[in-house]
Amino acid sequence: MANTVCYVNGRYLALNKATLPVQDLAILRGYGVFDFLRTYHGQPFRLDDHLQRLARSARLIELDLPQPLEKIEEIVLQTLRRNNLPEANVRIVVTGGVSADSIQADASPGLVVLVTPAHIYPANYYTTGIKAITVQTERYIPLAKTINYIPALLALKQARAAGAAEALYVNRQGHILEGTTTNLFIFVGQQLITPKDDILPGVTRNVVLQLAQIDFDVVQRPITFADVAQASEAFITASNKEVMPVTQVDAQTVGSGSVGANTRHLMDAFRQLTRG
Repeated sequence: MANTVCYVNGRYLALNKATLPVQDLAILRGYGVFDFLRTYHGQPFRLDDHLQRLARSARLIELDLPQPLEKIEEIVLQTLRRNNLPEANVRIVVTGGVSADSIQADASPGLVVLVTPAHIYPANYYTTGIKAITVQTERYIPLAKTINYIPALLALKQARAAGAAEALYVNRQGHILEGTTTNLFIFVGQQLITPKDDILPGVTRNVVLQLAQIDFDVVQRPITFADVAQASEAFITASNKEVMPVTQVDAQTVGSGSVGANTRHLMDAFRQLTRG
């Protein structure tokens, strides 16, 4: 990883010099929230939407923000300027703060902003699609983007072992909810279906929904395994993955097993929006 400049609790410093207090509740208890975005043409994409989601995540776990959102925005922009990368990923982390008893914070929450070069996924992920697996798990407080990623890490290990690029969460009702870091969409004919409840509403997801409503019938409802079996196309969305086709779920081939025309249309629309 490039030794970029980051922001940690009031200081801008090289990434390899960055540290957190070992008594921070983020370390001791996994108490914290974050948000993740990327730049296009060097500018953060939908930064305000991501900051609003960060604030909502903090409220849901009763964690105060260390700075007003306007100040956090300034810090993000300053960190980006100090790195001067062509395109970058940005991770904003709010930590629980230092705690002497490892339960109650004795200091205000911490703030970390990490900027790294934008990650480019293999071209074949978009031209031929990816495989995803399903795992039986549900995230705690789905609307909050917390730093507790143990279920995601375990699910991704299963995915890698199965030769898959993503794992999709399935709840006790048998509904396929979302990926470890992605939102899920399927096409059944010309109807685009995506889950609405018990998921983290992605910023990229919301953009794709706006684009899709121009040309397709969009329905937000639970997705079942039977729906996937009937689907003609499927894809996932995320800030770093954009619109990524899914051509296999577990042993089930999605549609013809190739990237469909509707998915290609939305991929092109998203790229036109973001890259001009």
